[in-house]
Amino acid sequence: MKAILNHLFENKTFTREQSREILTNIAQGKYNNSQMAAFMTAYCMRSITVDELEGFRDAMLDLCLPANLETDELIDLCGTGGDGKDTFNISTLASFVVAGAGYKVAKHGNYGVSSGCGSSNVMEFLGYQFTNDVDKLKRSTDKANICFLHAPLFHPAMKTVAPIRRELGVKTFFNMLGPMVNPAKPQNQMVGVFNLELARVYAYLYQKSDVKYTILNALDGYDEISLTGDFKTFSAEGEKINSIESLGFEKLNPEQIAGGSTVKDSAEIFMSVLNGGATPAQNNVVLSNAALAIKTIHPEKAFADCFCEADEALLSKKALLSFKTLISSN
Repeated sequence: MKAILNHLFENKTFTREQSREILTNIAQGKYNNSQMAAFMTAYCMRSITVDELEGFRDAMLDLCLPANLETDELIDLCGTGGDGKDTFNISTLASFVVAGAGYKVAKHGNYGVSSGCGSSNVMEFLGYQFTNDVDKLKRSTDKANICFLHAPLFHPAMKTVAPIRRELGVKTFFNMLGPMVNPAKPQNQMVGVFNLELARVYAYLYQKSDVKYTILNALDGYDEISLTGDFKTFSAEGEKINSIESLGFEKLNPEQIAGGSTVKDSAEIFMSVLNGGATPAQNNVVLSNAALAIKTIHPEKAFADCFCEADEALLSKKALLSFKTLISSN
């Protein structure tokens, strides 16, 4: 690890194979906690390259427990996190809306590290029991149109770094990897990232894959459509700046999409959206993200039509039904 750290301190980069080997060694506990903390900290102070991200991803997928759900056209809505914005659980709610609209969702999630309440925190609080039993996950996908993949159950090798990430409490390169290492390997992905530089790296990697993708970054730093400002998308159709006015929305204040100060508060916001008791601002943010996910699956559809599909799923309580079905299928 000393040689690796010196390599980093000299602002040198790693090849894809070197990166793969480093992360494999980290996962297998070949370095001590101080060395791993130093590596993660040093890495936060520089930009990641395409080769490095690809190598880290390869290692994570090599080591993970696969989840073959035997379902075509799965989608995952997953952000990198690490934007420091502490919003409510927008992408998780949007996942249930997409499921309510009739699409199959494999939601990859984890506990919050740099935020107070990640998707796993709120799902656990609301009664979901995490599982890596593929048969149970298949049944959830069949009945509720959605399954929830709690990352630590599928990436057991990462237990060596989990305590260090919690203690650091800031984003690390593991945030960057989350959306890329869904063990169900969905054929469609909507990925929110916390800055444009990383969005371009992601877009380059996804161009080399068979996955239908939309990479998005709000220009004011959110890893999702926040409606607090314009956002940029990267897809097979190219790069595009999307203005909120062109989508028919008024600009929101950050306070309107803030999350709760506790997991309980976040869960209350979560259920108020599904039960029809949320504010228009909260609804519109969730529906916009759900609409972009639907458009990722069907790029030929207009965003407005996708939004209508999402809106109908939320208003008709089909999204709520997907949630209740998932919880009861535990």
